[in-house]
Amino acid sequence: MRRNLILATAVLLLASATSFSQQKTYQSDWNSLNTRPIPQWYDQAKFGIFVHWGVYSVPAWAPKGQYAEWYWHSMQDHSGATWKFHVKTYGANFKYQDFAPMFKARLFNPGQWAELFKAAGARYVVLTSKHHEGFCLWPSAESWNWNSVDVGPHQDLVGELSAAVRAEGLRMGLYYSLYEWYNPYYLHDVNRYVDEVMLPQMKDVVNRYHPAVLWTDGEWEKPSSVWKSTQFLAWLFNDSPVKDYIAINDRWGSETRGKDGGFYTSEYGKGGANFQKVNYGGVHKWEEDQGIGASYGYNRNEDVEDYKTPDQLIALLVKTVSRGGNFLLDVGPTADGRIPDIMQERLLEMGQWLKTNGEAIYGSRPWRSANEGDNVWYTSQAGAVYAICLKWPGPELNLTEPKRAGQVSATLLGRDGSLKTRFAHGQLQIDTPRVDPGGFPAPYAFVVKLTGVD
Repeated sequence: MRRNLILATAVLLLASATSFSQQKTYQSDWNSLNTRPIPQWYDQAKFGIFVHWGVYSVPAWAPKGQYAEWYWHSMQDHSGATWKFHVKTYGANFKYQDFAPMFKARLFNPGQWAELFKAAGARYVVLTSKHHEGFCLWPSAESWNWNSVDVGPHQDLVGELSAAVRAEGLRMGLYYSLYEWYNPYYLHDVNRYVDEVMLPQMKDVVNRYHPAVLWTDGEWEKPSSVWKSTQFLAWLFNDSPVKDYIAINDRWGSETRGKDGGFYTSEYGKGGANFQKVNYGGVHKWEEDQGIGASYGYNRNEDVEDYKTPDQLIALLVKTVSRGGNFLLDVGPTADGRIPDIMQERLLEMGQWLKTNGEAIYGSRPWRSANEGDNVWYTSQAGAVYAICLKWPGPELNLTEPKRAGQVSATLLGRDGSLKTRFAHGQLQIDTPRVDPGGFPAPYAFVVKLTGVD
């Protein structure tokens, strides 16, 4: 019965997404491709899980504040901290490629991962199918003996996780790096690399796994014309098996970020005010992506104080959604396939909060005002306005933005009954319950639902 329900839901989602792509043929130029709307499912999802996992998960080390998944690249600086760590731990003659057989994934349980992501309240998952090191997590013919089936786990990790994620009713997406640091074709004949490696690989993962998101990266070294991005996207939008529902980002060439493609991307808050600034007449869809720590790949050099608290993660989600974005939160599994306990705990804490307050997040829209100071942030949906308080307001919540538009009512999500309201001194004043806010089923932020205001 549950499986039939998931399949029926998927059919309805696909049916609702077919109208825009089947009515238009997109040309292989940005003027045409940029007219394709962001799929509705993606805009409504709001929260997803990023997964960075690969050979770099074996050394799993970087100086604090840096990306552990850049280990191979960082090794090249023989005066840097990564090389010094490498020599001390593995020896100067130990090559990065020697880590590949150690990437075993023996404790990888895709069903457990998918259950965790669902319990976290995520609506989609994006897995690194290939990072800049070039190691593929699927049996890529273009990456012989440098993929997870030929070496290491001897498993199709993309296929296994894709099946498990979809079985939980979530959307599955894939990250793909356009470039590879040390691929000989890329270094000596980039056109051959694009034609014989990159484009065949991208079409392969699309045709094999039918991702709902294609999250490209590593675009910055070449313009989109070298990557042949517009030709690929014309195929993706017109002829691929995912043309009716796939969402893409903006990383398709050195000139495209924040300008061309699909949703714009912000990395650890570095997104640019051009798309994070709220413009309710037409804010362009964007996504904030961050790790729970300072690295995407697992960094065993990070301590508990390097990880964001539940309050900080909820605040990131709320502020992003209030300004029209999605929040893609990264986890970095270990080489043997475990999601570190502290990351699991953070995800479950977010899921607890969303279970009570998801009405203010999923499917919501930015309101005419994003916030009042740093404590109160707004979303809207179905005639209601949600005031999301990042700190308990005390006995009275005073709001200056909402204006009377009818019979005003206020409720606190997670508790029954209405709250007493009044307009006085240019403010909407709301009496909050006289209770310990720690007694709520989902702490960290508190949501007051308002109707009769505009």
